[in-house]
Amino acid sequence: MADVYFIGAGPGDPELITLKGRRLLDAADLIIFAGSLVNPALLQDVHGEVIDSASMNLDEIVDRIAAAVKTGKMVARLHTGDPAMYGAITEQIDRLHALGISAAIIPGVSSVFAGAAALGQELTIPEVSQTVIMTRVEGRTPVPESESLRSLALHRSTMVIFLSVGMAEKVQTELLTAYPPDTTVAVVEKASWPEERVVRGRLNNLAHLIADAGIRKTALIYVGDALRASETPLGKESKLYHKTFSHEYRSE
Repeated sequence: MADVYFIGAGPGDPELITLKGRRLLDAADLIIFAGSLVNPALLQDVHGEVIDSASMNLDEIVDRIAAAVKTGKMVARLHTGDPAMYGAITEQIDRLHALGISAAIIPGVSSVFAGAAALGQELTIPEVSQTVIMTRVEGRTPVPESESLRSLALHRSTMVIFLSVGMAEKVQTELLTAYPPDTTVAVVEKASWPEERVVRGRLNNLAHLIADAGIRKTALIYVGDALRASETPLGKESKLYHKTFSHEYRSE
């Protein structure tokens, strides 16, 4: 048993937290949650003390966790989506380990997959794209040059871009260095929330799409030819269920 559990809250829909995450959240004595991003419906009827970390810095968060653990309390640190993606958990866990405090991570449903569900399709289509790149454009947080959008765009795979709708012009310019102008794009705002919105178009109009929709944050940008699958049948089928494809569990 760990002292602190970093729990992925899922993308927004309170039913998209895992059963394990829900159980630990209900059992926690102290819950520190990312208040500006986590759906407050997840915190209804919990018995533990609830603290919103939106206005707290790293030192304050760690100090509050350490104080609770010192008195024998179990702590839940509730993060959005899946903590493995832009979760800012590494620096918290490093500080806690230095204090002798054990931590465990409970994976969650990433907004990437909630967004794909909103689009009503797979992100990998046979013969079209078998690779999904998840990244962000450089802003206040630096990005290695080898991982710039311009570099990653050379693969022309399916790309999902986090934390970047506020820099849509830059995203569009960088991607157009490799993707064709008519590449399909989609923007999913607040995936799985009641106010979820989906905007679709073409790459050469991405910035205008975002501006016209008034989308400023909490949105993902999807790019790639695979996205055409939710607009029109592509006629590309997986081998998995093809009647002539044999494998361990099925012969021709």
